[in-house]
Formats: sequence, structure tokens, C-alpha cells
Amino acid sequence: MQIREVSTDRLAVPVTTVLVVEDEVMLGLLVSESLADEGFEVLTAANADQAIEILESRDDISTIFTDVEMPGSMDGLKLAKAVSDRWPPVNIVITTGKTRPQTDKMPKKSLFVPKPYHTADVVNAIRAF
Repeated sequence: MQIREVSTDRLAVPVTTVLVVEDEVMLGLLVSESLADEGFEVLTAANADQAIEILESRDDISTIFTDVEMPGSMDGLKLAKAVSDRWPPVNIVITTGKTRPQTDKMPKKSLFVPKPYHTADVVNAIRAF
């Protein structure tokens, strides 16, 4: 996990970059704002294809937070698998309002937060890594 430091007056605060992958715009904005309020740098993608493009262009993403159900070439579980294979240091937090994915369908280095969630649950999951 890479952590950048941002200087604020006399303190150096580590900044963790989180990629939020959510096709529901309002939900994505809510969780992104909450994460930013907690000190995370937040990037957003509406689907897995956009998420892959962002991951390919940046080397500072430490965690992705992805919904399972979304449009595009792959769902959130396939995205999680692709991220786990191509970017093993990246932590993965998976969410869905449907049935919890089976453990063997989730990458080993991932956590699950069920919908509906409190943003504090997402923050706690990200900090748990």
C-alpha cells in the first residue's frame, strides 16, 4: 500500500487513496464525500471498465470499494478478482444489497459491507486493512 503525505502547517498526514466504484450516482456521492471527510483521497468510477482505466493510470490507489451489481463488461465480483490478480497490494471492499457473495467467490484480501450501510461501516472496513 502506498501512502502519500500531504503537508498541513506543521503536520504530515498520510493520505490513503480509495477508488469508489458505484453506478448509483447519489450513493456514490454520499460515500465519496464521507470518505473525503475522513481524510481519504477519493476517486470515482461508474463501472468496472472505468475503474480498470483509473487503476491503469495511477499507482497510488490502496483500496477499491465496489458494488457487486453494476452495468458494463463485468460486475463487482469480477472486478474484485481482476484487481486482486493485477494489483495484489490493493485492498478490496465489496458491497451489495443482494445476497452476500460466497466467500470462495471473493478475493482472499477483501472485506464485505452489506447494503444498506452506514458510511462509518465503510470507513471502518477500509481502515481495517
